[in-house]
Amino acid sequence: MFQTFNAPSDASAVPERIKKLRALLADEGVQALLQPRGDEHQGEYVAPCSERLRWLTGFSGSAGLAAVTKRHAGLFVDGRYTVQARSECGGGLFEFPGMGHAALVSWLKEKLRSGDVVGFDPWLHTVSDIEGLRGKLAAYGITLKPTRRNLIDRIWGKDRPGPPDGPVVAHPVKYSGRSAETKISTVQKSLKEAGQDAVILTAPDSLCWLFNIRGRDVAHNPVVLAFAVVPVTGKPELFVAAEKVTREALAQLDGLVKISPPAALKERVAALRKAGKRVRLDFDRAAWWLHRALGKSAVRGADPCVPLKAIKNATEIKGARIAHVRDGAAVARFLAWLDGAIAGGANIDEIGAVRALEEQRAGSQALKEISFDTISGSGPNGAIVHYRVTEATNRQLAPGELFLLDSGAQYLEGTTDITRTIAIGTPTQEMRERFTLVLKGHIAIATARFPKGTRGIDLDPFARRALWAHGLDYSHGTGHGVGSYLSVHEGPQSISRGGMAEIEPGMIISNEPGYYKEGAYGIRIENLVLATEPATPAGGDRDMLGFETLTLVPIDRRLIVKELLTPDETRWIDTYHATVAAVIGPELDAPTRRWLDTATKPL
Repeated sequence: MFQTFNAPSDASAVPERIKKLRALLADEGVQALLQPRGDEHQGEYVAPCSERLRWLTGFSGSAGLAAVTKRHAGLFVDGRYTVQARSECGGGLFEFPGMGHAALVSWLKEKLRSGDVVGFDPWLHTVSDIEGLRGKLAAYGITLKPTRRNLIDRIWGKDRPGPPDGPVVAHPVKYSGRSAETKISTVQKSLKEAGQDAVILTAPDSLCWLFNIRGRDVAHNPVVLAFAVVPVTGKPELFVAAEKVTREALAQLDGLVKISPPAALKERVAALRKAGKRVRLDFDRAAWWLHRALGKSAVRGADPCVPLKAIKNATEIKGARIAHVRDGAAVARFLAWLDGAIAGGANIDEIGAVRALEEQRAGSQALKEISFDTISGSGPNGAIVHYRVTEATNRQLAPGELFLLDSGAQYLEGTTDITRTIAIGTPTQEMRERFTLVLKGHIAIATARFPKGTRGIDLDPFARRALWAHGLDYSHGTGHGVGSYLSVHEGPQSISRGGMAEIEPGMIISNEPGYYKEGAYGIRIENLVLATEPATPAGGDRDMLGFETLTLVPIDRRLIVKELLTPDETRWIDTYHATVAAVIGPELDAPTRRWLDTATKPL
């Protein structure tokens, strides 16, 4: 199993840890401390040694920040994690003011006085975060101060896990589609055009993409936790422990990239500053420490790898289609098994479902990892947007309830991410109606045609319109970018209220509207889609982009109220199901094909 089901943290130890942290505040000359979820790379997914927020608070979500003063503690999470945070961090120890700078500044202003100082680890916050906070807090006489050492680490002590030691492996060109040499040349060309001498890459997925390498330093995402400096001319330098680099990766990087120990990064940064080099630093992704160390040598600029890896090349697109056929067949086999087991009276619980699904994916012999901890939520657990089942929360799939299953896989050809909401027994009319409203939003995104320059923020209302008309909504984005055997969450593209990046041909994005009734059930329908090349629709006079749906798994027909669909929407679901049956049907055994024939019948 790639997933475990142990409790995410020991909440009973949290009060004592907070008490010890407060005792250290005076040593640092601060009245409060900020502890974010991210690590030195500002990543969403972190190694066990960087799970400081979880260790301190008990909160196991992938985004959040704690602020601790001598008498108060606040946990700042977004709408995906509101229910989860209150559940994992109960006992009245924390307040939950919301998320973002506005909520944090308001809370600190209320808890602190003019002249107070807020401490932060300079490696764990981006340049933009600190500079933005500094300006807002200054209005209230509150200042920020970098700590000399992470205070959580001081308390955690020798029990803190060691750094990850996963191997660095080569990712062949037959999967990446472009050589590392070609990619490096493209990045160096962009530096030359900008008049810059170098760029520091801090995002693991960026340097993995650039050098055609992969790793196992964090769960589920095949990345290497490392930094890189790419000069405008000459060899890039990769800061990673040499003993982690496999023979195949060394051979691929030989003559192309210099490998240096992680500790050498500080010397390299100091040398760049001393030489007066103009060094690009992505202020939204790079640690504040790097900005301070570079001084005037730091030049604000976006990570050049981000837009390049977001637009998949022909090889990566072909690989994504292969991965989705393989994955679709595995998920279909699981759904057929689940329907049969439930009909036969078997007792299936959330963990049993996760195990069975992973077994189906592993049966392909091509599964490298799952792409995130499977969200397996029965009944009220499905209303927790990023629910993670544990032995303590494990629940039976009960008749008359909904089962929300959000999962994904990592294959050498590509990364998948799919959510299906499944009726267990007979659903209520309310469940069916709200499922259909979510489906209408899903179809609206899948069938959208839009001109060049359209952003995710422009498309997001398409997915919500049917829900809005009934006074309903959901508190998460509609879609996120997905990597090519890389991170399942990839920028810059997203379909959300904050999605400011233009949607470009070759981008892979999720399409996942939802609805959540707290304490009762959750609904989400997710497929991955590929943004297509512009074409002029029949009778039109302008080129329009659109989406090709990559995911190939039936959507539960038992939950669809056909009367709520328009003829075009009905046609879409019937066409989609016909495609699913035609493409993955040949990959299935006879019993599963019979199940698939029923699951994909026209409405």
